[in-house]
Amino acid sequence: MAGIGIVIAILVTLVAVLIPWLPTSASKEMDRIEFVYWFATVICIAIFALVMAVLVYSVIAFRSPPEDESDGPPIHGNTGLEIAWTVVPAILVISIGVLSAFVMSKNSDAGPNPLNVKVFAQQFAWRFAYPDDGGVKSGELVLQLGRGVNFEMESADVIHSFWIPDMGQKQDLVPGIKTSIVVTPTRTGVFSLICAELCGVGHATMRATVRVVSPEDFAAWVKERQEGGGKPGGGAAIFASAGCGGCHTFTPAGSNGAIGPNLDTLVSVAQKAGQDPAEYVREAIVDPGKVIAPGFKDGVMPPDFGKSLSAKEIDALVAYLTGSK
Repeated sequence: MAGIGIVIAILVTLVAVLIPWLPTSASKEMDRIEFVYWFATVICIAIFALVMAVLVYSVIAFRSPPEDESDGPPIHGNTGLEIAWTVVPAILVISIGVLSAFVMSKNSDAGPNPLNVKVFAQQFAWRFAYPDDGGVKSGELVLQLGRGVNFEMESADVIHSFWIPDMGQKQDLVPGIKTSIVVTPTRTGVFSLICAELCGVGHATMRATVRVVSPEDFAAWVKERQEGGGKPGGGAAIFASAGCGGCHTFTPAGSNGAIGPNLDTLVSVAQKAGQDPAEYVREAIVDPGKVIAPGFKDGVMPPDFGKSLSAKEIDALVAYLTGSK
């Protein structure tokens, strides 16, 4: 029976080890999560191998001959065995729970000098602000290598979920509630931030680029943004950071979304309606439910851009969409 158990344990271990079930870790938090994962996996492999070994051995050793239709002998349970299979699983479950609680506690500690980042989620885009760095805003998440990041997050509309797969941590953003999460990057590179909560028709497009850079490069990036007024840039940058391309086709931006109207025809549509193109576009941004384009439904475009974008950002976006700048 021991030999059967060893063979089964080896086979299951190979499946667990040779298949890359998890992405390559890029944060201290992910390292701890992986440790819990493998701790629980080793326990599961041992229990599975033991149970399967007993099962296979029992099928072989105690099977009845084909012609034997008699009842088996009456037996009484083994008290010692029953105590063992109650106490041992209890100890294992408690150990997993204690380890998980320790990891959760460590993963919520950003350290003595955290980088504070405010995360704003809205269908279907992410935006970021750095309150301790002059209020710098960005549609790209830039982090400093080795420095803990304390994310303070809020949603403007529906429930979203903040998740950088390579960094492990995941947290929901709930309208009306500020949530938080900690990430400490351990390697530089470019990663993806995705929304892990179905949040509407454009859910699959709700992604953002995450760049982890050296402390020197981060300081240079912050300085560059501060010298630019901390703003996300011109109309093209605002179009990208607000997630417009996920829903709309707009040739200058290289986007081909089909959830909302084609923005290449905005000016001609406004002129046909006898309206000033700039005012027509501005109204569509701040009050999208006032006029619904034929073939599209009300309530798809978020109504909060008038609040989440500043007046200057809206002006820049209008100018970009109408081609006036």
